[in-house]
Amino acid sequence: PFYYEVKMAFVIWLLSPYTRGARLLYLKFVHPTLSRKEKEIDTYLSQAKERSYHTMVHFGKRGLNIAATAAVQAATRVRG
Repeated sequence: PFYYEVKMAFVIWLLSPYTRGARLLYLKFVHPTLSRKEKEIDTYLSQAKERSYHTMVHFGKRGLNIAATAAVQAATRVRG
């Protein structure tokens, strides 16, 4: 009971410039957690960046190979 009323009060508390609820939650919970895990997060981001680069290069080469094969096949059909 009163779920929606409590939810609305919580959202208003978060958004209100007088209570600064979102800032309080960020400073108490989010920022300390992110600070403790900063090196781990940076490592994951670096790995993701490198993997995405290698993936794009792989798919780019694959796409060029497919396009080249299609061009050669089209050229042989025209001559034949």
